[in-house]
Amino acid sequence: MARSKINLLVIDDDDINIFIIKKIVEKTGYDVDMASQANGKLAIDYLQEMLDTNGPFPDLILIDINMPVLNGWEFIEAYEKMNVDKNPHMYLLSSSVYENDIEKAKTYAIVNGFISKPLAIERLKELFDALD
Repeated sequence: MARSKINLLVIDDDDINIFIIKKIVEKTGYDVDMASQANGKLAIDYLQEMLDTNGPFPDLILIDINMPVLNGWEFIEAYEKMNVDKNPHMYLLSSSVYENDIEKAKTYAIVNGFISKPLAIERLKELFDALD
């Protein structure tokens, strides 16, 4: 296993997706502390609070694209402006099958990749293993 505890942040406005990801995380066998936020604005606020309070900053962030208030792309742009000195692995996790979304994800240096929903247990284990 990669590390003692993995801090995971899932940014998704769909409660069912959050529930499914939580169940998949449990099945990986890894020690994971999972937080979720319903949109990019709440996620930015959460990350700022973690920075301000020296709380556990995510090792891995999974970002849905289509959300209210601040979508996935807007979240990434807002995160870049935060000038955070931490480098969590970030993946867009979307049901989008549009090639332009996949290509757009590649234009952001801080985005590690694009994952199509649904998230598979094997893929999540790969993401956890890549954190070292």
